Amino acid sequence: MTAPVFVVDHFDAGGGGHYVLDGPEGRHAVSVKRLQPGEDVILTDGTGRWADCVVLAAEGKDRLVVQLDSVSEEPQPQPRITVVQALPKGDRGELAVETMTEVGVDAVVPWQAARCITQWRGERGLKALAKWRATAREAGKQSRRVRFPEVADAASTKQVAALLAKADFAAVLHSDFDRGSEPLATAELPDEGEIVLVVGPEGGVAKDELALFEEAGARPYVLGPTVLRTSTAGTAATALLLGRTGRWS
Repeated sequence: MTAPVFVVDHFDAGGGGHYVLDGPEGRHAVSVKRLQPGEDVILTDGTGRWADCVVLAAEGKDRLVVQLDSVSEEPQPQPRITVVQALPKGDRGELAVETMTEVGVDAVVPWQAARCITQWRGERGLKALAKWRATAREAGKQSRRVRFPEVADAASTKQVAALLAKADFAAVLHSDFDRGSEPLATAELPDEGEIVLVVGPEGGVAKDELALFEEAGARPYVLGPTVLRTSTAGTAATALLLGRTGRWS
């Protein structure tokens, strides 16, 4: 297993490259992980910059001193994968963000679809968005990522259509019984650029939404013969795309 990941705001080390990890992250490293001198840790800002460090000492309950010699940067992955996720009920939204992050999605856009039962309004919407972002951060650490997925502000259907229009490959997971939906497993994918995938709510994508998305250049695709829940479809589709584009090779 790779070294545990901790999030930092900066990489400024003191004399001799000694860096002090304190605050909540330091407390987790010392009191929960109980890291000892000689063990490896990774520090990251969550946006691709990271440092491979060695523990020198644990001080008190929340200070970890590590040796930080150099900072590296992970390049932006290609193609970039964004999932537009319709708002699920209950805590299934956090489940979707968590598993998509673990798999390797690059960005998540919450979508207030017409058939969503959940409504993000006012203070409740801000709290829900904060939970999604906190989930992406924690899942990024757990899965040993150094570039965490971006969780955008909630988007309207028109905003989603504008996002699809700019994509190099745009898809909607939807079973179109009138014209037929192609399998995502056989779609022609770009080697670089932006892939945007729309995952609808439990009630499916409404006809007027689908028409707007198709006008923006998106086509309907299916994952297979079974129907996945909205909280798992994005994860399965992301895994498929990561495998097919070579990012898992």
